[in-house]
Amino acid sequence: MRVLVAGSGGREHALVWKIAQSPLVEAVYAAPGSDGMREATCLPDVKAGDSEGLIRIARAEAVDLVVIGPEDPLADGVADRLRAAGLAVFGPSAAAAQLEGSKYFARAFMSRHGVPSPGFWRFAELAAAIAHVREMAGPCVVKADGLAAGKGVAVCDGPDEAEAALREMMGDRRFGAAGDEVLIEERLIGEEASYYAISDGTHVVTLAPAQDHKRALDGDRGENTGGMGAYAPASIVSEAVEKRVLEEIVHPTIRGMREEGMPFSGVLYVGLMISPDGVPSVVEFNVRFGDPETQALVLQMDGDLVPLLDGAARGTLEAAAVPSVNAAAVCVVLASGGYPRGYETGKRISGIEAAEADPDVVIFHSGTKREGPGFVTSGGRVLGVTARGPDVATARSRAYAAADRVGFDNVHRRRDIADRALARPSS
Repeated sequence: MRVLVAGSGGREHALVWKIAQSPLVEAVYAAPGSDGMREATCLPDVKAGDSEGLIRIARAEAVDLVVIGPEDPLADGVADRLRAAGLAVFGPSAAAAQLEGSKYFARAFMSRHGVPSPGFWRFAELAAAIAHVREMAGPCVVKADGLAAGKGVAVCDGPDEAEAALREMMGDRRFGAAGDEVLIEERLIGEEASYYAISDGTHVVTLAPAQDHKRALDGDRGENTGGMGAYAPASIVSEAVEKRVLEEIVHPTIRGMREEGMPFSGVLYVGLMISPDGVPSVVEFNVRFGDPETQALVLQMDGDLVPLLDGAARGTLEAAAVPSVNAAAVCVVLASGGYPRGYETGKRISGIEAAEADPDVVIFHSGTKREGPGFVTSGGRVLGVTARGPDVATARSRAYAAADRVGFDNVHRRRDIADRALARPSS
């Protein structure tokens, strides 16, 4: 097989890395890819949302499967246009991608199909939204309705924080058109986890649960980011919890999308909140692999991911072999100081080769570019230092040892990735 991956970030690097290991695959291409993707032939002139460019590459290189990494091209209908050109595509249609592209669509869908989720209210006017959070007079969550690169969410302790978030989203337009409408939601209490279900529109195959660390600072403080680290498996998702997630969330969602004429083909990312008594609710849906959870998932996976991607794309998922998971993995994100706000780029990176001398460590590139003999920073999240081990504790130790070998000016990292896992006796 010849596989084309659309995207350029750490998630796409992780997918390229895993796909390239498949005995079924003879060549991997990435558009635009990045300087850090050594495992693929990168085509920097074609962006992930350039459907005509992707079709041109696929035909010129006799590509058998296109894997779309980021959410924006999916919401814009790139998968539809590639399928119309006769290509096998891993990723949902624009209609199905509304599960991530519109927070309101997702919540309304969940309400129609009885999927457990918090109460919500939609607003298009700033004054009305502020009046509502003042009336709530307690904790809430404020969300930009549209796509905001994973950062358009404010978890607020009270009305003052909520009003500040609303003014930033709707008044200052920090997230552009994504904040033209907002959702104000009840704030769920518990512990978050990420659950992944690959589907061809009918059948479902699940991957190991993971846990992301969204806040910028240790102790889950600071602003929401695209993700500062992750680990898998997440033991908060016990067998009993997973059974409920499948029965109450995943299967009703896949079935409901099919019934509404929007069959979901791709990976459904379920952002979960697990209550103290083990009841799961949906924080959000994403319609693509998470970042940086994917980095941890592919490193812990023992087996071939390609049959699942290809089976979902072709409607033959039921016949695909499911990779086993016999390890744990932890990803520590090295970010530019100031992220997720303003930050400087062009900082020389040192220590990548020394860190990767450990055979259980892989460094995935999120925001780097090659300059001379090495790399410099080019984004907010720069590297995902990822390690595997027989358990989360060992993987975490290896990941931090490797991360401490890598440096650049004003580097920022959290020091508590996977701490919750280590605090649980079952871990």
